Amino acid sequence: MDIVIIGSGNVAAVLGRKFKAAGHQILQIFSRNASAASALAYEWDTESTNYISLINKHADVYIVAVNDDSITAVAKELLLPGKVVAHTAASVSMEVLSGVTEHIGVFYPLQSLRKEMNSLPDVPVYFDGSDEKAKRTLELLARSIAAEKVGNAGDQDRLKLHVAAVFVSNFTNHLYALAEAYCKKEGLDFRQLLPLIEETALRIREISPKDVQTGPAFRHDAQTIQKHLELLKGHPQLQQLYQQFTDSIQQAG
Repeated sequence: MDIVIIGSGNVAAVLGRKFKAAGHQILQIFSRNASAASALAYEWDTESTNYISLINKHADVYIVAVNDDSITAVAKELLLPGKVVAHTAASVSMEVLSGVTEHIGVFYPLQSLRKEMNSLPDVPVYFDGSDEKAKRTLELLARSIAAEKVGNAGDQDRLKLHVAAVFVSNFTNHLYALAEAYCKKEGLDFRQLLPLIEETALRIREISPKDVQTGPAFRHDAQTIQKHLELLKGHPQLQQLYQQFTDSIQQAG
C-alpha cells in the first residue's frame, strides 16, 4: 500500500519502519516538527512536509500518529475524500475524523513504542473502521505487520485494553523506577534484580499471574511484612505502596 504518515513521534517512527519492512511505500511524512519529519523521511527515502496543505493526496491510507490531544486539531485541517484515514489512539473515537473522509478508522498498536528502539518489536494491532472499505484496508495493513496478532476492537474495547495496558506497562515500569531509586539510595545494584524481573514476566506466558503470585503478602508472613515496613520508614512513598499492595494481594486471596 501507499501510505502517508501524519506525525513524527514514537508511534509514527516505529509503525513507519514496520510498514517499510513489510514492503509498503511511504509516500510522505507530515509533521509540524520539520527536523523530526526530515530525519524520518531521510531514513525511509521519502519526502516530508510541515505544511498540512501540501500533504500528498495519492496514498491509499493515511495514518494519524499524533498524541491524543492533537488528533482533533489535525482532523480539522484535513480533507481527504475517498481515502482511508485512521488515527492510532486507544482512547479516542474514530468519529473525531468524520469530517476528513467517509472512510475513517483506528489503527491501534498495543505496544510501548520508542523511536530509539534498536530492533522492531512485536506489535499487536487492533483496528476499527466506519465501513467495509476502511475495515478491510486497515485489517490488511495490520496483518502485514502483525500476522495473527490482529483484532477488531471498537471504542469501548480499545479503552478497556488501554486501561489494562497502563497497569501492566506504565505502572509496572514506575515500580521498576522506584525500586531502582531505592537501590541507588541504599547502595545496592538494581541490575541484581534483572533475572527476577525477566523470569516473572516470562512465566505468565504459560501460567495465569494469579496462579504464580508469591511473596510475604501472599503467604501472610506477618513478621517479614513488619520488618519490611520498618525498613521503609525512610522511604514513605514506598512504605505506603508496600502496604497498599500487601492489602490488595491479601484481599485477592
